[in-house]
Amino acid sequence: MQSVLHAAAMIPASIPSPDWSGFDIPLPWGSLRIHAYALCILLGIVAGLWLTSVRWAKRGAPEGSVWDIAIWAIPFGIIGGRLYHVVSSPDAYFGPGFDGTGDLSLIPQLQRGGLGIWGAVLLGAVGAWIGCRKAGVKLSAFLDAAAPGLLLAQAIGRWGNYFNQELFGGPTTLPWGLQIDADNPNFPPGMAADTLFHPTFLYESLWNLAGVGILLLLDRRFSFRRGRLFCLYAVYYTLGRVWIEAMRIDDAEQINLFGITTRLNVWTSIFVLLGALAAFIILGLRKRTEPDTVYLPGREPSEVGPAADAEADANSDADPDADTAAHAEKETDADADVKPAAAVDRDASGDTDDEAETARADAGEDAAIKQPATVPAAASAHSGAVQHADSAVSDSESRDNLPDNQSGPGRASAPAEASKESTGGTKPATGAPAAGVPGHPGAGTAPEAEGTK
Repeated sequence: MQSVLHAAAMIPASIPSPDWSGFDIPLPWGSLRIHAYALCILLGIVAGLWLTSVRWAKRGAPEGSVWDIAIWAIPFGIIGGRLYHVVSSPDAYFGPGFDGTGDLSLIPQLQRGGLGIWGAVLLGAVGAWIGCRKAGVKLSAFLDAAAPGLLLAQAIGRWGNYFNQELFGGPTTLPWGLQIDADNPNFPPGMAADTLFHPTFLYESLWNLAGVGILLLLDRRFSFRRGRLFCLYAVYYTLGRVWIEAMRIDDAEQINLFGITTRLNVWTSIFVLLGALAAFIILGLRKRTEPDTVYLPGREPSEVGPAADAEADANSDADPDADTAAHAEKETDADADVKPAAAVDRDASGDTDDEAETARADAGEDAAIKQPATVPAAASAHSGAVQHADSAVSDSESRDNLPDNQSGPGRASAPAEASKESTGGTKPATGAPAAGVPGHPGAGTAPEAEGTK
């Protein structure tokens, strides 16, 4: 028990003022001062970018695009933050009441401290928009991915105020009260040298760290998109900034609204909080009209390589009979072209006698009966249109007259006998060669009927 009490007694009753605020790098023409404030800002930027890059990659963003956006957002953010600080605390730069007694050369001296978060967010978003357009991604998607990282960067960067001994709160007797060197320019005049102050930098740092965890949990649970997580960031941060800002006693621009006079940053935080809350609700009520993707329309990566080949194979396998159907269609068209050619040959030979024509039609019918599976449908329909049934020749007689082998000159015997019965004698029709005569083929269209099966 005594050891516990001894350890508690060793705990300082206040936060001591920093003994170190930076270091010097010797150079041939002098030295380069590296301020602790700048190191805290840089460390916060690195940590915020790391968390953002991890979240950005998980959302399917193009590799390395977070750095392409950061090179635009960071410079814009620093310039915007400095300009907002100058406007919100103008006395040091323009003099009280803008009487011209200030020092304008202090404006670019960032190492002295003074970056307004809302100016940094506003111009930083402009820079991020430029980077997003060049990378082909949506600004809203990037802001959602960057929201927790932005809070992390602010939590670390706030420690720069501690090393600069600035932006502290009013006097306090709490054990975590902050010591400020009495000879520091920021020490309030007229107060005792041992006065302790509220460490508002620590309050805001802890508030932001808690916000990082809250945003990550909410995003994991609800998967906020279209800028809604960034709206929650603004709501959370300004909610804490209102009461933290109200505790500060440093010089700041005072604004009177609705009969209340308070710091400009307090009013800014209130308006941003209300605007962000309204935007979060409105975005939640709107229905999604486009797929959830980080890419701008028309900038999505094209599907090439093995994935595209696999998709083409899948489409081909989905209809395996497509090639067979196309091949059958070509054969049908070819048969349709061959059939009129036979008619042209018939007309050229002068064979217009009814008996010869009837014999050729019967021969074509017999060929179709013998091998119907090999005759294309289009050809069968065409031959049926010109075929004349002969009442003197029955189907049974035609089948009896067909030889076993249907190739060669033997197919001409059936048309010859049919012609003999139709004419009532053995004399062939005029213009038609006699069947079975050596050196002379049978009916003219019998070989053609074989060739168009």
